[in-house]
Amino acid sequence: MEAAPDIALIRLFFGFGLLIAPVVLSLLLRLGILRQLFVSVGRMTAQLFLVSILLIYLFDWDNAWLNVTWVMIMIVFACLSAISNSRLSYQKFFLPVFFAYFIGAGSVLLFFNAVIVNPNNLFTAQLLVVVGGMLLGNSLNSIIIGISRYYESLYKDYKQYLFGLSLGATQWEALRPFIREAMLAALRPFLANMATMGVVFLPGMMTGQILGGASPETAIKYQVALAIFAAVAMSVSLSLYFTSRKGFDAYGVMKPGLFRNDK
Repeated sequence: MEAAPDIALIRLFFGFGLLIAPVVLSLLLRLGILRQLFVSVGRMTAQLFLVSILLIYLFDWDNAWLNVTWVMIMIVFACLSAISNSRLSYQKFFLPVFFAYFIGAGSVLLFFNAVIVNPNNLFTAQLLVVVGGMLLGNSLNSIIIGISRYYESLYKDYKQYLFGLSLGATQWEALRPFIREAMLAALRPFLANMATMGVVFLPGMMTGQILGGASPETAIKYQVALAIFAAVAMSVSLSLYFTSRKGFDAYGVMKPGLFRNDK
């Protein structure tokens, strides 16, 4: 199969006309998202063009150290985005979320490259950077949902948590209902997508493989590897575990100032 045809810049510019529909809906329904919409679109466009230039050099040089460095940079930005959208404190939660990404998505990435794909070079840009970015991107939304639900539920039902401790439950026994609720909230949308994958929509990895010229058979093999779901599940669970260790004192009491708008 041939690779997907290139898109002329003028035609890409016409593609921004698709924004007319959401802009009109925002005005009619007074959603108040126009500024955020245009800022997000502008940042997305600039970042994608800059990254496309960077990827050209990464693919040309294909240096293992540069590829690993870029993956680490992606993890840092993913952490900042997850913490920002969850309204958590950067100071308290950057390292816990960083290690959740590093261990969760990182271990799945290495396993996928080493065991499933089994290339001659584990650290080639084609696998390390591209697949790593896909795993981190899919984990991002789930981590935001998971840790947001977790700490919002804890703040809402904090007396219930303390009551469990007063009855003799360990900290993790008292936290288990909140962890379960957060994990389910983070994983259920992904499980629903998996159930309709291939019939309702084509997943990102498969679409990228086909657009790149790979056969549908090869694209399906990459998608069935289930690396994305494993990375999501591990990253979410580790983010809850690591942030819990940072968010509570030795007596199981929640520390103040976990959210950025706390007084």
